[in-house]
Amino acid sequence: MRMYSRQPVLLLVLLVVFAVTAFAADHAVTVRPANIYISPDATSAKLLTIERGRELAILERSGQWVHVTGIPCQDDRPCPGAWQHDATGWMLDKGIVLASTPNGDKILYGEAVDSEAEASRRGGRRGAAQDAARLYAMVAEYFPNSPLAGEAMWRYADDDWQLQAEDIRTRPSAKLRDPGLHAEFNEERMRAVMRKFPHTKWADLAAFRLLEPKLCGDWEMRSKCPEKEAGMYENYAKDHPESPAAAEALYDAAYRRAALIQIYKGEGDAKKVPEAKERATELAQELIAKYPQTDWAARAQRLIFLMDQNIPTIGNAVE
Repeated sequence: MRMYSRQPVLLLVLLVVFAVTAFAADHAVTVRPANIYISPDATSAKLLTIERGRELAILERSGQWVHVTGIPCQDDRPCPGAWQHDATGWMLDKGIVLASTPNGDKILYGEAVDSEAEASRRGGRRGAAQDAARLYAMVAEYFPNSPLAGEAMWRYADDDWQLQAEDIRTRPSAKLRDPGLHAEFNEERMRAVMRKFPHTKWADLAAFRLLEPKLCGDWEMRSKCPEKEAGMYENYAKDHPESPAAAEALYDAAYRRAALIQIYKGEGDAKKVPEAKERATELAQELIAKYPQTDWAARAQRLIFLMDQNIPTIGNAVE
């Protein structure tokens, strides 16, 4: 009869017990870089350094020290604050925000804003943009009922979206006319904003971002793309009239209708030109009437002027 060692079984039991203990412990987020040591002593071996916005479970406290471990990812929640290394150790009990921390939502949000400002500053802190994204995500995760939760989740999703967009724009496929041939966005974070904060300006902004993957690359001076895109933006402005992006959507629609004036001429379809000009003018005037104090209204006024002067809005305008 073959005998098996009990050591692997014992190890598995210990791991399960440890995992259950971690999930039962207080969860927290760091707002400063922190060294994790093997024991509650700054002269002991350092295991790793965690950055701002990292999530941890507090297993126990000892004086000015806390025994912590990283929180593993789960399928039903985001984990931008997960540690890069699987480690358990001790850190000083400083700069840790729990769900019970007074004004914890404002503290995390403030640190996120500060990190975002640092990222935009020339010579700013390395990794500050990633710190900001994690911290915004943690505001929404730890304080879902906070007045700051919706904007924090939107900023987290939009920071991620901008990074994706920057990468996608550098690829040769981005210039292809058919959007189906472009690299795909990961839309889950935007859709999560719409699920968790429906009928809010944050959901409206997320819906506007989700139009971007449907845009063509180079129109190639063909009418199909601007016709389709103008329709998308018109529908968005109609369905989301209170959106912070509604004025921009109207301008995007008007711009495309104006561009069709030259495109139809190039395609030898001059009979469609008056309709395109009329529709572009209507959209621009609607924008000016509804959102007069925006920059988009001024741009719409310029668009009307160019059309009235028969100046092309795309291509070569020199005569």
